[in-house]
Amino acid sequence: MKIENPTITPTLGADLRALRKARGLTLTELADELGRSVGWLSQVERDKSEPSISALRQIASALDVSVSSLFGQDAVPVEEQGYVVRAGARRPIGSREAGLVEELLSPDLTDDFEMVHSTFEPGADLGHDLQRPTQEVGYIVSGRLDLKIDVSWHTLSQGDSFRIRGETYRWKNPYRDPAVVIWVISPPVY
Repeated sequence: MKIENPTITPTLGADLRALRKARGLTLTELADELGRSVGWLSQVERDKSEPSISALRQIASALDVSVSSLFGQDAVPVEEQGYVVRAGARRPIGSREAGLVEELLSPDLTDDFEMVHSTFEPGADLGHDLQRPTQEVGYIVSGRLDLKIDVSWHTLSQGDSFRIRGETYRWKNPYRDPAVVIWVISPPVY
């Protein structure tokens, strides 16, 4: 029996399925990692069962996302669900790297891509190269960001854009002002 909880996103199951698939995990692999049955996980992904808060924490940890990214911010009018994300209702997501604040601009994680509002605080630094099996594009809304793609460093400023297609990359903001970037990632990783 599905329990209605207005704080959990209306697309929780679809979001969890998208995250699991983005990480290349099967239902069986994730269920095994959680110590749960495949049937239970399948019901959660189909919104037939609502997991407890402790189960959500366990799932979020296994999928390397914040628990808060699985919760909605405010009640969304029915006509806007799946279509509109208001500025004050963005879901926090992210890599939890110091100095990086990320919010989901997409209504959910069920598309072939996700759109993220990223704020790189002054001094933020990924600290190591990262590589993901994704295609990513970004647009610098404000500030400056140093971005290493493969072996080359680039200083990007307001109005600049970039693309990463599976190459290693690293970012840092050694500047006085935050850098705000709109980042589009396919397939979704959060």
